[in-house]
Amino acid sequence: MVANGTNLGLSIMQQTDDRPRTLTVPEAGRIYFDLGRNASYAAAARGEIPTIRVGRLLRVPIAAMEKLLEQA
Repeated sequence: MVANGTNLGLSIMQQTDDRPRTLTVPEAGRIYFDLGRNASYAAAARGEIPTIRVGRLLRVPIAAMEKLLEQA
């Protein structure tokens, strides 16, 4: 606690909401384009599905997917 009584120990997710901000590549492919696992990774490799790499993990930011679909 700090002097004004607020707790700074809350994580960013607790302060906003509990919805995920990223999806796995297969999840994004299935949800947005009805693609299978291999087709989803192929689309990501071509740059058709926006991705970010976090260590070994490849993730699709939901905000980037929504923006991509709005521009289509």
